[in-house]
Amino acid sequence: MKILTGLISSLTLLSLNVVGLSQVQAQTQGFRFKTDTATFFGNGCPNGTARLVLNGDTASVSFSGFQAKASPFRVVSASCNLRFPLNVPSGYNVQPIRVRYLGFADVPTGGSADLNVIISFQNADVTTINNPNQTFTAGFSNTWSKNIDIIAKTINACNNPVSSVFGINTNLTARATSVPANRETQIRIDTIDTTIGPVLFQIQFKFNRC
Repeated sequence: MKILTGLISSLTLLSLNVVGLSQVQAQTQGFRFKTDTATFFGNGCPNGTARLVLNGDTASVSFSGFQAKASPFRVVSASCNLRFPLNVPSGYNVQPIRVRYLGFADVPTGGSADLNVIISFQNADVTTINNPNQTFTAGFSNTWSKNIDIIAKTINACNNPVSSVFGINTNLTARATSVPANRETQIRIDTIDTTIGPVLFQIQFKFNRC
């Protein structure tokens, strides 16, 4: 019941939030995101608020750490679903083209770990050119990175402003069903090295004046 209540509350906040694309920069063919509260929910998201910051044509999403750890004989999953509305001003076409994230996995003998990502835009799942998911088998212990090129429908706001929603659903699974007693399986999304804070996702947009 607690999870269901949190989900309904998050979806309510989503309908009320106004994030991004609120101002047009006259000197560039682009837009400016407002720094505001995004909506996120799932057992892998800690309490607090997410934040959006625009750096050039890239929206960076920052919030606290996100990981799954499993001790021997256990399977642990952590999920975090992010949503943020986009308000496109009249006179522009906007399209997300790339998502970037990175992480770390440590999988001992007898374990495995999975990363599963679903990207959505304008109420539909987005087609990705390269696989956004990954399975880490026993013996993997290293950082990993993902630069996902996506094919998404363009927002056409040439004649009228358009409001839409961008979303990322991420699930991390750590399995330790047969690992040694003193080991654990772990997988996490790591902070991208940036000067604007603890950024976990970066979404690059293509925008053109009509």
